[in-house]
Amino acid sequence: MIHIAETLAVGSIENFLTADEIKALLAITDEALADDGVRRFDTERDTTLHSIPGHTQQQAMAVYEPVGRLEIHPSPPAAEQILAAAVERALPALRRALPALTSCREWLYVEYGPGQHITPHVDGLALDPADYPRQIAGISVALDHAESGGEFYVETTSHPALWNDAQQGADGYHPHMSFTHDGADHSADWFRTMPRTRWRVAPEPGTALLYGSQLTHGTEPVRAGRERKFISWLISDN
Repeated sequence: MIHIAETLAVGSIENFLTADEIKALLAITDEALADDGVRRFDTERDTTLHSIPGHTQQQAMAVYEPVGRLEIHPSPPAAEQILAAAVERALPALRRALPALTSCREWLYVEYGPGQHITPHVDGLALDPADYPRQIAGISVALDHAESGGEFYVETTSHPALWNDAQQGADGYHPHMSFTHDGADHSADWFRTMPRTRWRVAPEPGTALLYGSQLTHGTEPVRAGRERKFISWLISDN
């Protein structure tokens, strides 16, 4: 049974990746990006995992990543194997923070160069909260930080506009569960103007960050260098 606290959780798993695993993942992604990788996975990419009702994928990309970003999805199989092993090692700590967790989705490699960032948004649990699987939280692990900028952040708010009380009472949730409104992203005037408090963090490479799927989050623009990380989602599928 999913509790609202899980979907608003903030946490960290230190040493989620070892130094050798970070080195291996950097080598795997460097190989995938060799030659024309930046062109294929950034400047000419025309698909995204993000979606906005009533918007094309290109329009959603302009809202979420106005200066672009590099994405490799699905991740190289060798990277998936390393990350799956890391999740398995971390399951006791992950389930302590997220008791409803059953599995982890496939991973996505993302990279931000100068000026690139992700605007604030809420991932949400599912297109329909009654459906499975249900995303409980995102998980992000940095391999290498930008020289300047690129910090990950979450935003908290007590403003009632974020919440859709009409959806209360779905099966598989705590009786007092609440759900965020659809379209909680920068395409919506109500979301952009809603007062929020930003909490920034720059964890050690190899530390996994956990952020609930109903928690607003994003990244600051990179000012110099590259921010390199893998991200995925921790789910409940039954």
